[in-house]
Amino acid sequence: MTDTTTSLPPARRLPAAAWGQMFLAESRMIVRDTSGLLIPIGLPLLLMVMNGIGDGGDVVLPGGATVMNAILMPLTITMVVTLVGVVNMPSFLASYRKYGILKRLAVTPARPAMILVAQMLVSLVQVLLGVALMMGVAAAFFGVTQPQSLGWALLAGGLLLAAMYGVGILIAALAPTTNAALAIGLGAFFVMLALGGGFGQVSALPDVLQAIGAALPFGAGNAALSAAWVGAVPEARHLLALGAWAVVTGGLAAKFFRWT
Repeated sequence: MTDTTTSLPPARRLPAAAWGQMFLAESRMIVRDTSGLLIPIGLPLLLMVMNGIGDGGDVVLPGGATVMNAILMPLTITMVVTLVGVVNMPSFLASYRKYGILKRLAVTPARPAMILVAQMLVSLVQVLLGVALMMGVAAAFFGVTQPQSLGWALLAGGLLLAAMYGVGILIAALAPTTNAALAIGLGAFFVMLALGGGFGQVSALPDVLQAIGAALPFGAGNAALSAAWVGAVPEARHLLALGAWAVVTGGLAAKFFRWT
């Protein structure tokens, strides 16, 4: 039987300029895709502003925190991370496979893994831009403050990024087409959003759905950020859930990712 596996040339150490050029190329691709740039940044910002100017934005909860600090900011940050990691990134990577970009890179010193790293870095910039924009607007107009437990918030945010990126790369690894990657990503986003408090209080859901939502990365990340924002320590089960999603999905993506 003939072995049809493509033999890749040995990896070579590339200068920093090559990585910089790859990052700039990926940045240009993101900027040219207007919907891919505006949706993860503009949509959560719009939702936050609409909630902020509503009647409930400045309501003070029993613990002393406002709804904006305890609920809306963690929710919108989680939404940004999820949209970028689970919807945007898989569709870009799947389109690169469709047009043979990954296959052509496989026979060059650049190697296809470079485009994966560059896409993750560009996605991270999107996340940081979206969060910074929301924080700036929320602080200026709605009295939002930084998390009272900043260290725990940074830990929860880092684990949330890792978990959502793992889910996103796994979707890109398994999706046969660009449209399939987009459809799976959007489906996963809305399921996690519904079970993680995006459409209302989680306490209104049946106990089984509450447990499922808390185990998913959106619900776990949202809960952990909410706790850190009001000065509490996030529950261990939420942090462990985020770490487990990052490790498991990252491992599966590494095993099943197809460059061609």
